[in-house]
Amino acid sequence: MKHILSLAIAAALSTSALAENIAIVGGTIITQTEQGTIESGTVLIRDGKIERVSDQDDVPAGYTRIDASGKVVTPGFIGTLTSLGLVEVSSWAGEVDSSVGEPNISHTGAALDVSYAINPDSTLIDVTRIEGFTTAGTTVQRTDLLFRGQGAVISLDDDADIIKNSAFMVVNMNGSAADAHGGSRSALWILLESVLNEADSLSSVPSLTTTWEGINTRADLRALQNVVSGELPLFMEADRVADIRQVIAFKQRHPDIRLVLLHGVEAWRVADELAAAEIPVILDPQLNLPKNFEQIGATLHNAGRLEAAGVKVAIGIETHNIRLATQHAGNAVANGLSYEGGIASLTSVPAYILGVDDKVGTLAPGLHADVVIWSGDPLEVTEAPEQVLIDGEVIEMTSRQTQLRDRYLKVQEDPKAEKSHYVKP
Repeated sequence: MKHILSLAIAAALSTSALAENIAIVGGTIITQTEQGTIESGTVLIRDGKIERVSDQDDVPAGYTRIDASGKVVTPGFIGTLTSLGLVEVSSWAGEVDSSVGEPNISHTGAALDVSYAINPDSTLIDVTRIEGFTTAGTTVQRTDLLFRGQGAVISLDDDADIIKNSAFMVVNMNGSAADAHGGSRSALWILLESVLNEADSLSSVPSLTTTWEGINTRADLRALQNVVSGELPLFMEADRVADIRQVIAFKQRHPDIRLVLLHGVEAWRVADELAAAEIPVILDPQLNLPKNFEQIGATLHNAGRLEAAGVKVAIGIETHNIRLATQHAGNAVANGLSYEGGIASLTSVPAYILGVDDKVGTLAPGLHADVVIWSGDPLEVTEAPEQVLIDGEVIEMTSRQTQLRDRYLKVQEDPKAEKSHYVKP
């Protein structure tokens, strides 16, 4: 059925003129807006944007109809934190743009800018988008520096267009980061405070003719000034509850910084405090067994307990397998997260956290027409996307993986091969 719908849509949209105006009709539409879920509705797409969503089958002339009866229609899903476009094979001996050493331009990593490294030809983009993901936050994955640079939000279209540059910055405040920066959290936290205070104390970045011997380079200062002003969100990775309490205290000391908790394996233990501090959480809800002593409180109920306290929860910390975030969200729903929260964790909440909710994440008029037609419930592993649209353009539902599958699906017998005449005694 998946291939039948794709072929039907491709035939219907055989000309670029028709592709500009599309009407998806008859499906159950999960809008992620105040309209909620429409059991049998219509999504009108015009010039790559959502024009209107309604519960009526009222398609104006000049629109190509796509029949989604019996199917589910959602906004395109968002990979909240990945390295898509920066890495293909992480262990390759050549350059891997998701890993950074110690460049002369930066002392703390704040100046790193992934927008220069994004490769739209990465095969991981095709693999990800045919599973219903149309947008991703991408940034450096490995570095010995304090910060993982300035991440970007990209569309998973053919050109990997940057939706938002310098969209967020990541800092690790777990024990592994303490080991890399002095061997103790007592040094790590002082380092973080010092580099941010240095950026905050300067009204302007020192010129090249001015002597500068700070902790940060001039390029670092420019990026960090956007963090302390609240323009650039800071994702702070922490797992154990003691570290998360330090994150909350940090927010109280720096109320202007837009703080997001990353990973947060034991976040459920301080869910009320996180809600009161208005700190969203990006997590992997599958972590139910501790990998180290910082994750003793790991539980499948983490996402559900955070939601119950009023915390905004986004799901998805992965690159090569971000496509499995739908399954992870389904498992989180099975363990206490509401169904609405499960869909929101892949759409509207990531868009809000990444600062692109005026562009993607919901089926609202004026937003990018990133739409997915599913065979059924998106959070069920037995269902799958039948068609993905990005900016109103129908995406070819193929990837390296599907091409390999189709190539080796049928093994033909060589008619010239000699048949064995061996007879079992």
